[in-house]
Order: sequence, then C-alpha cells, then structure tokens
Amino acid sequence: MHKKIFFLFVLFSTVAVNAQWSQTNGPYGGYINCLTVSQGAGGTNIFAGTGSGGVFLSSNNGTNWTAVNTGLTNSNVNSLMVNGTNLFAGTNGGGIFLSSDNGTSWTQIDSGLTNFYVNSFTVIGANLFAGTNGGVFLSTNDGTSWTPVDSGLTNTSVKALAITGGTNLFAGTNGGGVFLSTNYGTSWAASNTGLTNDSILAFSVIATHFFAETNSGVFLSTNNGENWALANPKIIKTLVLSLTTQGGINIFAGSANGIYLTTNQGISWAPVDTGLTNLDVNSIVSNNTETGGTNLFAGTWGSGVFLSTNNGTTWTQVDSGLTNTEVCSFASSPSGTDLFAGTLNGGVFLSTNNGTNWTAVNSGLTNPMVNSLTISANGTGGTNLFAGTNGGVFLSTNNGTNWTPIDSGLTNTSVQALTISGGTNLFAGTNGGGVFLSTNSGTSWTAVNTGLTNDSVQAFSIIATNIFAETNSGVFRSTNNGTNWKMVNPEIIKTLVVSTASGVSIFAGSVGDGVFLSTNEGISWVPVDSGLTNLNVYSLIVSGTNLLAGTYGGVFLSTNNGTSWKAVNTGLTNDYGSYVITLAISPNGTGGANLFAGTYNGVWMIPLSEVITGVKEQQNNLPNSFSLMQNYPNPFNPSTMINYSIPKTGLVTIKVYDILGREIATLVNEEKTAGNYSIQFSANGGYASGVYFYRMESGSFAETKKLLLLK
Repeated sequence: MHKKIFFLFVLFSTVAVNAQWSQTNGPYGGYINCLTVSQGAGGTNIFAGTGSGGVFLSSNNGTNWTAVNTGLTNSNVNSLMVNGTNLFAGTNGGGIFLSSDNGTSWTQIDSGLTNFYVNSFTVIGANLFAGTNGGVFLSTNDGTSWTPVDSGLTNTSVKALAITGGTNLFAGTNGGGVFLSTNYGTSWAASNTGLTNDSILAFSVIATHFFAETNSGVFLSTNNGENWALANPKIIKTLVLSLTTQGGINIFAGSANGIYLTTNQGISWAPVDTGLTNLDVNSIVSNNTETGGTNLFAGTWGSGVFLSTNNGTTWTQVDSGLTNTEVCSFASSPSGTDLFAGTLNGGVFLSTNNGTNWTAVNSGLTNPMVNSLTISANGTGGTNLFAGTNGGVFLSTNNGTNWTPIDSGLTNTSVQALTISGGTNLFAGTNGGGVFLSTNSGTSWTAVNTGLTNDSVQAFSIIATNIFAETNSGVFRSTNNGTNWKMVNPEIIKTLVVSTASGVSIFAGSVGDGVFLSTNEGISWVPVDSGLTNLNVYSLIVSGTNLLAGTYGGVFLSTNNGTSWKAVNTGLTNDYGSYVITLAISPNGTGGANLFAGTYNGVWMIPLSEVITGVKEQQNNLPNSFSLMQNYPNPFNPSTMINYSIPKTGLVTIKVYDILGREIATLVNEEKTAGNYSIQFSANGGYASGVYFYRMESGSFAETKKLLLLK
C-alpha cells in the first residue's frame, strides 16, 4: 500500500497556556445528507442535516442558515424527521437526538437502541420507527425508549422506511431489497418480485404509486410492493439518492448526476439542472409558500443547498451561514488583509476580516474543485491569484472577482499543486502529467519532467534554489528550475509525499507514518513522532522556531525541531472539525497573526500567540464506537484515502463495489485491534469514471459510503 508523506524545512523554540480555537463564519456550502421542513403557526423552518457540521436551520427559505447543535454530540447527521413539535435527528454512530424547540437544544434518546447508525425515520400514529445498520427499532413514547422489531427481517442494514395505506410499513435494506410489515414491525416478509437491484437507498409515495430508489435507478410498485418494475429506463445507470413529490403530479429524483423530473409517474424523465453547479444531489424536499407557490430545495454533496421556485426549471444556491464545507487550500495576500480559501466543491472564498465573513468569488471559475492556491506580485503594484483545479489553472487579477482559464500548453488539467520560484516561475503539479512551468504568469506552459519517474505530483516545496516535488512514490528535487529532477528519498520511496517546506531542516508529513526529518536535503530521513498521537499528517507550517502539523486528530505543535509534539486542539471539535487538511498563518491587522485550519467542517481560527505561548496536552482516547469516514479526496483520481475507527479487537473487512454491486477490490480483511486506521484505494488500471461504493463490516457493524472516480 502506498502511504502519504508530507514535506517542510525549519529551525525552532518554546511554549506554555491553553489555546482556544473558534470556527469562522464560512466558507459556505458543504455536504448535505438530508433536508426536512417544519410548517406551523410560527412560519416555515427548513432543517439541513450535514455530513460534518450537525444541523442547520433556515427560517427564510434558505437565505440565511444558523447552526443549531447545542447538545448534539455527533455532527454527522444521516436523517431528520419532524413529528408535531418534535424534531428527530439520526446520526452516524451517535444514535438519536430529540429537539422540541426547533433545534435550539438537543437531548440524546437512546435507551434500548443497540445500533447507533441511524439512517431513516417514519411514524404511524404514536409509533415511531428508526431504521439503523442493525435493523428497525420502535418507540411508542417519543423516543424515550426503543425496542427492536426485526422478526423476519433477514437483512438488518436498513437505509429507508416508508408507510403506505396508513398501516403498511416498508423497510429498504442494503443488500436484501424491500421488506413489508403489516403489524407495526412485529413480523416482516420480503417483497421483491421484479426488483432487480436489492440495494435500496430511499422511498417515495404518491397516491397508490410507491417508488424505491436503488443504485441502478428507480423502481415502481402500484400494488403495495407485491410487484416492482423499473420506472426510469433513461437513467437506469444513475444513482438515485432522493425523491420528492410536488403538487401531487411532479416527481423529482436527486441523483449522482443531477436532478430529474417526471410528470407521468416515472414513464419518462427529464433533467432539470439549470443553475445547479453541483450535480451530486443527496436530498430533495419541498414546501408551500405563503403566496401559494412551492419551493423546492436540493441538498448536494459538497456545495450546500440550492433553491428552485419554478418547478426545477432553474436553481439558485442558498448557503449564507451554512459553514459545513471542506477546505483544501489557503492563500494570503502580501498585505495580509485578504485570506482566500479553496474548497473541494464550492470554489474560492474570500475573507477580508480574518474569517469573520466569507464571500464566494467564483465568476469565471468553471471548475469548483480547488486543490491549490498561490499569489504573486504582478509587477504593476497588484497581485496575481492562481487557482489549481481539477479543470486546469485559473488566474484572477482582481482578488477573485473574475477568473480566466490559463491552460495553453497544459496538456493535463488535473492540477493538484502550484508554487512560484524566483518571483516569476510558476510551477503546476498535475495528477498524471507531471510538472509544468510557465514563465509568463500562465499564458503558456511547458512540461518539465526530465528525470521525474512519477507523474502524479501532489505538492511542491522550495528551499533557496531547490524545488522539491512530492509524488505518490517519493520526493524529487530539481536544482535547475525544473530542467532535471532526481529522487532524494530512497528510504521512504513508497511513501506518498504531499507537503510544504522552508528553512534548513526538511520535514515530511505522511498519511499513516507521521513526520520525518532530513537535515541533508533529502538524502536520509529519520522519524520524529514523539507525542504525535495521530500519524495522518496532511499539512505542515512553520512560525519562527515553531512547527505546526495538521492531522486527522487536530493540530500539533513542536518547539524542538520535531523531537516532541503536543496537541493544541482546545475548542477544535473532536469530529470532522479535527480533520485538518491545510494550515495558514495570516496577519490580523493589529501587529499579530492568526492561525487558520481548513478542515472537513469549514475554517477554524486561533490567535497564533495563544499557540506559541502555551499548550495544553490532550489525552489520546481510543474510539468508543465504530466509524467509517468519507474518503478524501472525493472525487478522486487515481487514489484516495479511507479512514476508519474500531472500538475493540475484531475481524474487519473493507471492500469496494461498482454501481451494480459487484465486488472489485478488497482493501482490508484481517483482525484489527482498537484504534484509528487509514487505507488507500488506488483506481489505477481498468477502472472507469463513475460512482463506486466502499463497505466496512466488523461484527454487527456495517456501513457503506460512496466515492466518485473522475478521470
């Protein structure tokens, strides 16, 4: 297995107090798992359950969003349901939470619940049902206590629940198809005739028409599940994640390839995507307006929420305040007044007030997957801002207000890294095309790959006249502006390097193996990990004599050249907020500086002085529950990392499947002790672009997530 390693160069000094992180107000967008609407005398409330930021509330049709998470101790929300004045949240590993005050506060309600991976809810009268990875549970007292109701349910990985005819309870499972209970879950029987795909993701009911969404399209039953027929021949290969009905006749299907509409109960479908800049739609919900119209909301995987007020004809992004987004890169202007954040699916955001507010600056940026940002002076008193994306390099000469593609000669446009050497030499590292050089601010590019035996370049580092290129088979160095390259790390040749550099000591941060140090320009390396309790290092940055590491366990500080490390994570949430992908230091305008952490859950900030004047060492606790994390990066090409946690020793399997459910790879199949782990999936070879699934099983735990390969 290739592992990931990370790079940097330095000198150092001392420490001591409690550093306190706070989340900034943005960037906006992010990963939406579910949406629900509550309508009452107080108006309409829209709730969004996110993949890493908990629950957000909008009371003005998505114009503004506010996090409502007090008491919600698990921020990965799979499902939401409104029942009267009660709002229920099902989480990924944290069980069920109840709010009776519109999300202002939450209480965990898990008594009797033996599986805490909650995927769906439904209700019949006073009977509340929860579908989990361990079967169906029933509560007759608003969630105070739960009882398993699984007799005859031969597959307990329940992803969807639905009610038809008032008393028919359906369960959609991952691998077992559809089950029906006519006695409130006391007993179940399979109901799969005609259903050629047994991985059910969601249900939708309109009159006597019952729709089941699978990973190979939509199926329809008109006789209460006795028989099923494929209802979408035109999009049969589309992963359908959500359905909603509007006006009684319009059915919208949210899929991995956008939104489709049928007005004839599934006989034919048409795409309705204008304005929808992210086509990976996880959830759709509709609500009636006070003027008699209807609003349709779409929750996407990576770009937040979109609104349509005209039956899906056009869509507008409505994300203000929705801070659940994945930040991949930072860049700060020379003056320090402008901080830019590049996100995985939301493009570029700008803050001019130290992260207090963020604004999307994406006009002309046709690819929203921003892997790298860099800034240089343009020779006329202004600056050039460059963005490396999965669709090439873009240039802005006006602080991101407008962008122009600059790709002439750039024969590979999957740009993972950018750097500037000597003031005028701009280098682009690509995934599959090696290194390209531009000496005219990106107007034209030339490949500079002599001696570079690996063409997947993840990052660059510069020290004096040495340029280091980090690839997925080690580190290469050029001493002549990229004309020639030579490998400089034979001891860690199998390590994927993706880091930064500055100074005379070179530090390499790896995914899985911690931090390495070289004091002879990469000729030899030694591990420097004492106190570094998380070895998945994605970012390194230096401040004076202090070295900071961003990991999947938060931020760590070393004041003695990496000899020892201490955690500086107070206030940094212990879930996706502690998955630190990138770090940046920016002047705060008052003579000091702020440290920013780009995470799976937006941007977090702390005054740098709090870090370098005091550290509170934090205990590294073993996980108390199973957890399968979303792969990163996603989408990916050709490789991606999958992180998972297990609370006890046991056999663990992780397998990858194609969209038809065929097993294509086994990543893990061995006994593991309790702990946090990472595994790489490489799609080199004959894998086609598209949606795949990875599934982890250990004992009674089972969880499936999707990943997207883009070649």
